[in-house]
Amino acid sequence: MKRGALRRRARDISVMLVVLVCATVVIWTWDKTPTSAFLPPESHYLKLQSEEKVERLPTALNTETKDSYSLATPFVNKEGSKEDSPDNKDTEEEEEKQMEEATGEARKTTHIKETSSDPESNILASDEERTDGSTSTAHIKNQACNYAKGKWVVDNHRPLYSGSQCKQWLASMWACRLMQRTDFAFESLRWQPKDCSMEEFEGSKFLRRMKNKTLAFVGDSLGRQQFQSMMCMITGGKERLDVLDVGPEFGFITPEGGARPGGWAYRFPETNTTVLYHWSSTLCDIEPLNITDPATEHAMHLDRPPAFLRQYLHKINVLVMNTGHHWNRGKLNGNRWVMHVNGVPNTNKKLAALGNAKNFTIHSTVSWVNSQLPLHPGLKAFYRSLSPRHFVGGEWNTGGSCNNTTPMSIGKEVLQEESSDYSAGRAVKGTGVKLLDITALSHIRDEGHISRFSISAAPGVQDCLHWCLPGVPDTWNEILFAMI
Repeated sequence: MKRGALRRRARDISVMLVVLVCATVVIWTWDKTPTSAFLPPESHYLKLQSEEKVERLPTALNTETKDSYSLATPFVNKEGSKEDSPDNKDTEEEEEKQMEEATGEARKTTHIKETSSDPESNILASDEERTDGSTSTAHIKNQACNYAKGKWVVDNHRPLYSGSQCKQWLASMWACRLMQRTDFAFESLRWQPKDCSMEEFEGSKFLRRMKNKTLAFVGDSLGRQQFQSMMCMITGGKERLDVLDVGPEFGFITPEGGARPGGWAYRFPETNTTVLYHWSSTLCDIEPLNITDPATEHAMHLDRPPAFLRQYLHKINVLVMNTGHHWNRGKLNGNRWVMHVNGVPNTNKKLAALGNAKNFTIHSTVSWVNSQLPLHPGLKAFYRSLSPRHFVGGEWNTGGSCNNTTPMSIGKEVLQEESSDYSAGRAVKGTGVKLLDITALSHIRDEGHISRFSISAAPGVQDCLHWCLPGVPDTWNEILFAMI
C-alpha cells in the first residue's frame, strides 16, 4: 500500500514539474514576442499590397486634381444665353428648346467624378516597378475619351494661327481681326477634356497622319467654317504657294452664271494630303425638277444622301458631316425645296414637320454612310453635332443680338455625359459613324460669335450663328484630330 501511494505521489509531482516548465517557457516567449510567436507563418495568409503598391490602370491620362473640378461651376445656361423665339415655328427654335431641356437634365443628372490628387493615381509610368524588382511596360486600358466633357482654360500660347494673316484660306467675313472688334480674349482659350489628355494639334503631324488620304467636310456654312479653320491650322496661317487646287477632281467647278463652285479641295503635295469642303446644307440629295427652268422647284429627297457622297465616297478617308440651321421655312420656301420620299412628293403630315424631316434625313444619311463602311475599310466617318446660336431678344432679322465679349461669363465647364444634340446622338447610336460632339462646349462660348462686328451684314443685324476665326471651330478640329 505504501509503495502504491509513493508511486502516485511521484507521478503527481512529475506532472506538476512539467506544467511549471511549460508555463515558464510560455511566459519567457510572450515577453520576447507578445503576439506573433503563436500566429501561423506569413505565407499562410493572403498577402495584401499596400495602396501605394497597387497597380492602377486609369482609363486615360488625367492631369487635373480633385479640387480643380469639384470647385468648378457645372455647365449652366444663364439668362444671357436664352433666346426669345419669333412666332415662326422653325426648326432652329426647336433646336434651342432641345438644348434648354438638355441643359436642365444635365443639371439634374451630372455628377462630378473625383480624381486623386496623387499624380501616380492619374498617370501610369511607362516603366513601372514590379514587386519582384523587375520592370515592365505598363499599358493604359483602351477606353474612348469623352472629349465633349471638360472645361475652357486660358492658354497664352493661343491662337494656333493669325486671323489677320491667314488670308489665303480664311474668308474676310469670318476674320474678326479684320473687323472693328478690339477685344480678342476669346482667341486665348483652349478646351481641356476632363478625363483624358488631348493631343496638341500640329500641322506637320496632321499631314503625316493623313499621308495619301483625303479629309472631307460636307455640310452647311458652319462646316465651311470648320474647313477654313482646318486649312489655317495646318498651314499655321502662312501662305503656301505649293498647295494645289484640286477642286475639279471632285466636281468643284463654278457653273456658268454662278457665284462660286459647290466646294473647294486643296492638296498638300509633300504628303499627298487632300482637304476639301462640299456645300450640302441639308445633308440630303437636292435636284431640280425641271433643269431647263431657272425658277424650277427642287426635289429635296429626305431619304437620299447627297449626290456628292454617292459619287466620291470611295476617294474619302475621313468624312465629317453636319446640318441643322437651314431647316426652316424661310430657307425651304426661298430655295423652292419640296420634300420628297421614295422619289415622290411627301404626303406624310407628320414627316412634313421640319424637326421630324431634319431628324429623318440625318438618320437616313448616317445609316447610308454606315452601310458603306464595310465597302471602304479605310473610311472613318463622323457626324458633327449642332453648333449653337446665341441670339438674345429676337432672331437675326428681328433685332436679336449677342453683345457679350467676356469669355466664360455664362460658364466654363461641361460635365454632362450625353450630347445636348439628342437627334445627332440617336442617329449615330449603334452605327460605325462616330459623333463629333461640340454642342455643349460651344454653347458656353457666346462671346465668340461675329456679333455686331460683321462687315457684310445690314445695319442693325448681328451674326450670332457664325464664329470668329481663329475661335471655337478650331477646337472642333482639335477634337477631330485626336479622334482620327
